[in-house]
Amino acid sequence: MALVRKGSRRIAVDGTVYRWRLRGKPTYFQGLAWSPSTFAVELADTPGATLVVTTDQPHPSNWLGREAMPVLPSSVAQAIQLALREGWIPTAPGSPFHLDQSAGFSP
Repeated sequence: MALVRKGSRRIAVDGTVYRWRLRGKPTYFQGLAWSPSTFAVELADTPGATLVVTTDQPHPSNWLGREAMPVLPSSVAQAIQLALREGWIPTAPGSPFHLDQSAGFSP
């Protein structure tokens, strides 16, 4: 499934251009800070398998006002590089590749 272009940002990692997007509105569990925020990444021009990254931070728009660090482009680039090392093939169609970086998240 392709990412929605509206609200996505472009990032170049090792000469390849990707698009990434953090969900604008938190899910119910993210809003209550029970689950961490996630963002999705795919190739910019020819989307294939989507990378879904679970962070160790609450969603920035959580309803409880829990302090959260913003998702920075440098964090996205590091996640892309790690996912590529762990076997994510962004050109291959198929189900999303999940990268769990939620170690240390506490609701």
